[in-house]
Amino acid sequence: MTGFGGTTSPGMVDWNLAVATATRLVRPGPDVSRDEARAVVAELRRHAKASEEHVRGFTRMGTDEVHDTPVLVVDRPGWVRANVAGFREILRPLLEKMQERRAGSPTGAVLGTVGGKVTGVELGMLLSFLSSRVLGQYETFAPATRDLPAGGPPDAPSGGRLLLVAPNIVHVERELDVDPHDFRLWVCLHEETHRTQFTAVPWLRDHLEGEIQSFLAETDVDPMTFLERIRDAAQSLAGGRPEGEEEDGGRSFVELVQTPAQREILARLTAVMSLLEGHADYVMDGVGPSVVPTVAEIREKFQQRRAKGASRLDIALRKLLGLDAKLRQYRDGERFVRAVVEQVGTDGFNRVWTSPNTLPTKAEIAKPADWVARVHRKAES
Repeated sequence: MTGFGGTTSPGMVDWNLAVATATRLVRPGPDVSRDEARAVVAELRRHAKASEEHVRGFTRMGTDEVHDTPVLVVDRPGWVRANVAGFREILRPLLEKMQERRAGSPTGAVLGTVGGKVTGVELGMLLSFLSSRVLGQYETFAPATRDLPAGGPPDAPSGGRLLLVAPNIVHVERELDVDPHDFRLWVCLHEETHRTQFTAVPWLRDHLEGEIQSFLAETDVDPMTFLERIRDAAQSLAGGRPEGEEEDGGRSFVELVQTPAQREILARLTAVMSLLEGHADYVMDGVGPSVVPTVAEIREKFQQRRAKGASRLDIALRKLLGLDAKLRQYRDGERFVRAVVEQVGTDGFNRVWTSPNTLPTKAEIAKPADWVARVHRKAES
């Protein structure tokens, strides 16, 4: 077995150790019997299949050339393995660049095999924490492995796959005290929207990957600083920071690596992610009333859970990892989609998927009328 690193050299991150650490530390899921677990998995698969038709009908984003992307119902260790594979793929250029810089640095020896293992352990700690919080995820850049297939054309280096994290879904439906069957379908509607976005808009994946790689190519971060950011996050988990430091403890990864060129790329990425997340929330609420009887109750309780967050530890990690920005993306993006649909209808909104040039800017996410003016009036003039 070659492992996630694809090589026996130490590298900046020991990916295999990250998986082993996360798997060892991951918290057990809710208490369910074997029969209950089988029933949950089967129901999630049914809901994922049904969601495809619901979402495509509501969004009018169907296509005759959809490459099949698998639906994988996973446990927490399965989510970890899938994400490590994805991280390794997308971060490869950055880590190779940092590896070269490390080789010429006086601290290079310190950052050798030991550094890679330390980083692997600390990254594993973070992944174990996050693995209990994700309900579902459409993995856009997922490389196929023996245990984790991915979709897309045969000649593509990687395709997409839809992950549904069964123990987390059961945990949250119990915590919110909502109808479990309705909640499972509601979650599937959100994640299926992401799958529809990428399968019905063929250029979207390559565009997003190009933006990410451009962002990473501009990164000129010292390897020691990179390791320190991971260490800060891991120490938050371990309670290794002084009392009261959590809320103000340093900058996030995203803030750390910004250059002027990166700020422009990041603004475009933020706009795209706000669009994708907000659209998924909008579709989930739009389809919900017709197929999820208790959608109003679920939405209200879930919004309260989002707004409340959790502990100071959650707040600290959200800041460090940039996850607080993701919460804003749900809210701002949903407001953009709703406003545009109210002005120009669903088909008018769907012009957003025409090309990268019709995607909203970060400023237009905040002012939807500006996007309508730019895209629709320009097209009609």
